[in-house]
Amino acid sequence: MDYKRPMRTVAVLGGGIGGLAASYYLCKSSQVTKVIVLESSSRFGGWLQSTRRSDGAVFEHGPRGFRPAGAMGRNTLNMVDDLGLGGEILPVTYNHLASKNRYLYVNKQLHRMPSGISGLLQTVPPFSRPLLLSVAMEIFVKKGKEDDESIHSFVSRRLGKELADVAVDSLCRGVFAGDSRKLSVRSCFPPLYNAEQHRGSLTLGMLLGSGPTPVIPPGPLAQKAIKELWAQWSLKRGVESFPESITEYLQRSGRVQLQREAAVKQISPSASGWKIHLEDGVILADHVISALPAKALSSVLPSSCQLLIEHLQDIFTATVAVVNLEYEGSILPVEGFGHLLPSSEDLGLLGVIYDSVAFPQHNRPNGQTTRLTVMMGGAWFQEVFGSPESVTEQCLLAKATEAVHCHLGVTTAPIWSWVALQKNCIPQYYHGHFRRVESMRSFIRKNNLSLSLIGSSYDGVSVNDVIFIGRKAVEELLGTEV
Repeated sequence: MDYKRPMRTVAVLGGGIGGLAASYYLCKSSQVTKVIVLESSSRFGGWLQSTRRSDGAVFEHGPRGFRPAGAMGRNTLNMVDDLGLGGEILPVTYNHLASKNRYLYVNKQLHRMPSGISGLLQTVPPFSRPLLLSVAMEIFVKKGKEDDESIHSFVSRRLGKELADVAVDSLCRGVFAGDSRKLSVRSCFPPLYNAEQHRGSLTLGMLLGSGPTPVIPPGPLAQKAIKELWAQWSLKRGVESFPESITEYLQRSGRVQLQREAAVKQISPSASGWKIHLEDGVILADHVISALPAKALSSVLPSSCQLLIEHLQDIFTATVAVVNLEYEGSILPVEGFGHLLPSSEDLGLLGVIYDSVAFPQHNRPNGQTTRLTVMMGGAWFQEVFGSPESVTEQCLLAKATEAVHCHLGVTTAPIWSWVALQKNCIPQYYHGHFRRVESMRSFIRKNNLSLSLIGSSYDGVSVNDVIFIGRKAVEELLGTEV
């Protein structure tokens, strides 16, 4: 890609957290004169969406917290620090009940996941043998010969079918709203794949390291997170205050033009880069950073990009129904982060998050209440609920309240509820995903396209991943660290 031409104007397609993060990093460089952010909806922030009720209660309709660990976690905290949000952070430490207690709902019962050495040494239901036995035997398993494998197959081979069927199946539903039998281990859990490739064992990979990781020095806030042993964190006014702060920062910079309700109809190559066609005009840009979902980008590219279009259309997404519930009083039989369900238990129900345990600060200040979030559908949405266009909020709310009643023994009705149908919100990295992404980026290089692909469709679905991917794209574009 020819990065030597001057970068006067960069257009960022999509104003979710990925597009905002890329714009933030572009603002850190003097090489770019103007940044134009084009968002098709009426708000910035994408899936980071919070409801702040007038009585002080906060409810999350997408991601509800961030992990501070690793290079990506430090990178996000450094950005939060720079935005002046440090005083807004609500940390959850590793010794908090929401960190120590995580549950699985199996055979119509809640089971606390084993933790600590004693938990690993004992046989803890729903498992039929101590987990340490599976871990100890794993060292002797031969390395796989394929260049990719489903997560279920990988874990079955290395740690046993029971762990794959119960724990990992549930985990994939909680993280990706996806099917572990289809998802790629190489793309969804790179540390596991790399541990086997470089060390021949997950255990040795975790102990000795499994390849290079990005070097991100921790700023003051990230240092505080390490010192205080944060496991996760949120913000006092909900996670949406993060993209709101980035938006304010971009507006103050004087170099960023933020356009809401600016759906991109088509992009076509021009002498200097791209012509971006909107409903009401054309924008010229030297470079395009696309944070659009893969299928959305495929629909606006010119026919000369046919191979790229086909690969983009091969990236599927999952639809998740997120139902927020509030109950009067303290109604939970257990305290913890929440519980997940394997697909064998209930295809349509992914899990229930006990929001009030991790972040009681988001409860209304007067009178005790319990806030829960029920997640449903995912890769099984169509099979269980039918078309997202035809399903009713009443149907989803009924399924969610029934789950809370059956799983947690709650007999009262919620005093407040919110149903959010998040259509196509989580990309599904199916077997061979890495080859598709490599082929797309190879096409962009060979055709010398002034185009960067960021967002959750390619290299990671977590908020931390998406922010870091935006940073990396800007650094590659400008040929310097930001």
